[in-house]
Amino acid sequence: DGRLTFYPGNQTVDLPFINFMKRYGTVFLNAYTNSPICCPSRAAMWSGLFTHLTESWNNFKGLDPDYVTWMDLMEKHGYRTQKYGKLDYTSGHHSVSNRVEAWTRDVDFLLQQEGRPMVNLTGDRKHVRVMEADWRNTDKAVNWIKEEAINLTQPFVLYLGLNLPHPYPSPYAGENFGSSTFLTSPYWLEKVTYEAIKIPKWSSLSEMHPVDYYSSYTKNCTGKFTKQEVRNIRAFYYAMCAETDAMLGEIISALRDTGLLERTVVIFTADHGELAMEHRQFYKMSMYEGSSHVPLLVMGPGVKEQQQVQNVVSLVDIFPTMLDIARIPVPQNLSGYSLIPLLRGKAENEASPREPRPSWVLSEFHGCNVNSSTYMLRTGKWKYIAYSDGRSVLPQLFDLSDDPDELTNVAMKFPVIVHSLDKILRSIVNYPKVSASVQEYNKRQFMSWKQSLGQNYSNVIANLRWHQDWLKEPQKYENAIDKWL
Repeated sequence: DGRLTFYPGNQTVDLPFINFMKRYGTVFLNAYTNSPICCPSRAAMWSGLFTHLTESWNNFKGLDPDYVTWMDLMEKHGYRTQKYGKLDYTSGHHSVSNRVEAWTRDVDFLLQQEGRPMVNLTGDRKHVRVMEADWRNTDKAVNWIKEEAINLTQPFVLYLGLNLPHPYPSPYAGENFGSSTFLTSPYWLEKVTYEAIKIPKWSSLSEMHPVDYYSSYTKNCTGKFTKQEVRNIRAFYYAMCAETDAMLGEIISALRDTGLLERTVVIFTADHGELAMEHRQFYKMSMYEGSSHVPLLVMGPGVKEQQQVQNVVSLVDIFPTMLDIARIPVPQNLSGYSLIPLLRGKAENEASPREPRPSWVLSEFHGCNVNSSTYMLRTGKWKYIAYSDGRSVLPQLFDLSDDPDELTNVAMKFPVIVHSLDKILRSIVNYPKVSASVQEYNKRQFMSWKQSLGQNYSNVIANLRWHQDWLKEPQKYENAIDKWL
């Protein structure tokens, strides 16, 4: 959650290396994902293109494996490149459940698709390495810096992808389970100030926006949660962020020990945030700040120190920025803009040869746990969220300066602003048309999947992540799908 990287969010948890990057570099106060879910977000970051252009509609559909990323271009221009850890930007990964839930989101049914969010404390006060796979990848990256990078005559780019802070799988929910367990050890939990944890306000279920209600229901969050449960989920999430920060620290320390820190640009960001029980949801897939607002910190040669940038920026800006750092010509067709002028503390008008950076960012979502294509335009103090064809589902408008917790939808109150923001949104993306093509894609994909299963279809579909609900009335849900098709 990007808000943790600047005041007041960082009062809840000690993040020493994020703070180190703030002191010696630049923090972006308004950085957003271009799609609040793993694969589509990463597809945008690696390609520099908006989601409707990559057509990365869900966690199963990303870029082609041979897509030319900014890292490929840097390698072509003489950089030594190395990747460790989670990449997740190409098509074909993630579970069958994930796919089928995304394809069937227009079906007229409500099924819980996730385990109920819960916490799990493991180990003791000495247990530091909770997420072992991430630590192994961090060790690999550290060794590469100390053994390879130090001896290179050419410039290098190293990418380390971490899984934390991501909820862990929840086996108690059956074999086809989601990831709804917030897991940490006492070592990390001690870094969290419980008193500083805000318990988010919730609207009553009957007052929720229909899309929010669907998300809350499918994410198994509509039941009763005590204040203590909510506080614990948030505390464990912050503890997982502290563990992530320590991995960042290993990289910074390795660069410092090898004398490379002074001449290396370090960028820390995320594919999306985590709602951690804000708006009666956990996970991502939402345009609310907890899910769509990402951290973005940069330090290194030429980067202004102790700078806070207010401009709205997003992950598609990484592509042109990386090429700019490497002095490689930036392709013209990108959705993003180089961050270098902002990082140097220059005024926009002294900026790059391209037309000036727009005053808005775009995020969109077409995957599971949300029963409509969603489009978010963030500009100035406003966040405008449009759904589907722009008519069948009411939009949302939040004034973030007045209502940072996004509790009051003021779309009805400011029709003129809604009209003007919708006009800007439509000039960037013909969203009713995109929504319709996603609906077609979902139906097509589902039908070919169904045909591939033949006689086995009823059994397979009943036993996906929604099995606990589905098996109560399997015929009813199969009929709803047939009606949709």
